[in-house]
Amino acid sequence: MKTLFLVLLAAMSLTGCGYNDFQRLDEQTKSAWSEVLNQYQRRADLVPNIVATVKGEANFEQETLTKVVEARAKATSIQVTPETLNNPEAFKKFQAVQGELSGALSRLMAVSERYPDLKANKGFSDLRVQLEGTENRITVARNRYIQAVQEYNVLARSFPSNLTAMAFSYQPKPAFAVQNEAAITAPPVVDFNKK
Repeated sequence: MKTLFLVLLAAMSLTGCGYNDFQRLDEQTKSAWSEVLNQYQRRADLVPNIVATVKGEANFEQETLTKVVEARAKATSIQVTPETLNNPEAFKKFQAVQGELSGALSRLMAVSERYPDLKANKGFSDLRVQLEGTENRITVARNRYIQAVQEYNVLARSFPSNLTAMAFSYQPKPAFAVQNEAAITAPPVVDFNKK
């Protein structure tokens, strides 16, 4: 009888400890992260087609193309594992190379505006639409991941589930950060006296 009482007491004390919530939210963050990776891979797969189409433009700026190819090579060379989610430094490195690819592709699209033949190319136009759609999908996937990480981190830091987090080594997960946060938070300089 005493053993049964201890088992019931232990079960009741574990109610609200958050162990099952940690399992559910950990799986949710992994699932959201997989979707982010799928969208980044989709973008990486579009890059060779975009570069090949742009190379057809005789006078296109080679430096811009080279930067896109190099950024893609860096982005696809990073080995991403589920442990990346729990390693803030690896996560930051991954973010940095994806940011470089985003920047290189943005420059490529901006430069392409100067080439009327390229803008009129149906294949390039279709690829551009696909790239824009992929960038939107990346944004949605990242937002879902950010939300999943937020739920997990709140559980990891809230009492009494933080005790479970400590007992089972559930560390808060890193979230996506803005690369140039300081520049974004600085107020814009407006000077109406410039001519």
